[in-house]
Amino acid sequence: MSSKSSAPTGDSASPDSPASQGQRLDKWLWAARFFKTRSLASEAISGGKVHVGDQRAKPAKLVRPGARIRIRRGPVEWEVIVQGISKQRRPAPEAVLLYQETPESITDREKAAEQRRVENTERIRGLGRPTKRDRRRLSDLTGR
Repeated sequence: MSSKSSAPTGDSASPDSPASQGQRLDKWLWAARFFKTRSLASEAISGGKVHVGDQRAKPAKLVRPGARIRIRRGPVEWEVIVQGISKQRRPAPEAVLLYQETPESITDREKAAEQRRVENTERIRGLGRPTKRDRRRLSDLTGR
C-alpha cells in the first residue's frame, strides 16, 4: 500500500504542474505573441532586447508567474508581469491573458506613439517623391 494520497490537495501549483516549473523565456514570448517565431524571440533575447527583472536573460531562462519582463521591439518597449504560461501558441485574445502590462509601460508606450505621430505629420503621406519645390522648402526649414 502506498502512503501517498491520491485525493487532490487543492493546490493548483503542485511540484509537477507547469505553473510551478515555469517555461522557457523564448517559448513564453512566442506563446504570448510578442514574436512571430521562437527563433525571432531567441534572437531578441540573445541581442539584449529582453530583460527578466533587471537583468539580461538567455533564451532558456525559466519564467514563472509573477516574473517581470521588459521587452523592446524597435521603438516600442513593454514591461509586463507574467500571469500564466502556455505550452501552445493560442489566439491573441487568449495570449493577452498570459501577461499584464504595467501602468507605467502603457503610459510610456502611448507617449512614444503620440511623439512618433507628431514627428510624421510634417509631410503628408501618399504624395510620392517630394518635388524640387518641396525639397527647397525642407532645406530652408532645416537650415541645410
